[in-house]
Amino acid sequence: MVDRVEWVPEGVDVELPSSARIYDYLLGGGHNFAADRRTAEELIKVLPVRDMARLNRAYLRRVVIELAGLGVRQFLDLGSGIPTVGNVHEVAHEADPSCRVVYVDFERVAITHAELLLADNPNATAVLADLREPEDVLAKASLLDFSEPVGLLAVGVLQFIPDSDDPWGLLARYRDALSPGSYLALSHFTPDRMPEAMAAGKDVFRSTAEPITPRTAAEVLRMVDGLEILEPGLVMTPEWRPETPDEVGDDPNRANLYAVVGRKP
Repeated sequence: MVDRVEWVPEGVDVELPSSARIYDYLLGGGHNFAADRRTAEELIKVLPVRDMARLNRAYLRRVVIELAGLGVRQFLDLGSGIPTVGNVHEVAHEADPSCRVVYVDFERVAITHAELLLADNPNATAVLADLREPEDVLAKASLLDFSEPVGLLAVGVLQFIPDSDDPWGLLARYRDALSPGSYLALSHFTPDRMPEAMAAGKDVFRSTAEPITPRTAAEVLRMVDGLEILEPGLVMTPEWRPETPDEVGDDPNRANLYAVVGRKP
């Protein structure tokens, strides 16, 4: 029996696993369906996906804190997924309640839940849009002032953009629209550290709404062309400015996601 509840928009195929809802499940959220949970459990058999999700989420938190500390007061979160505890607006508003945040996703469950969560928040909103259409995304992100620096977040989403959709060109279009002093922070699945496990994970994702394209270090670095790379450069997610040695752990390669942050000069 399909577990449809009141927060599910009409027309959503609950039998087709969604990356946003799989991620929600791995993070302990409740906005997912049986098909998402089954796929997540298949992934757990071949990849340390719970660790990957947790470490990616911790990286997102540190990035927002760092960028807020650098004076950024606006954030555009591409492929934001389903808002859970510790999402961008919560972290940013701890630094400065005046920070403005726009979440972008094409997953209707994610946006419906985000709209409910943010209904009374004048400094955060969610828009239903496809990150592969930058001009549409930027037009809908009217809460932000693009004449001022923006923190563009593409955390754990670009592996869902195939080469045929040219993620490098897409990011260049976003970069061109940002003012100097803006930042791009991203993380990305990679086959470099666990090639066999990532290949098995890629096979599991073939049955979902968004198959994945893991990429090498060189391919990920191309995504920040033209930007000034912040230290420590391209690293695994737990290695990007950890607050304690425990955040890195004994085997940062288990993260299986590269992380990198660049500043537009």
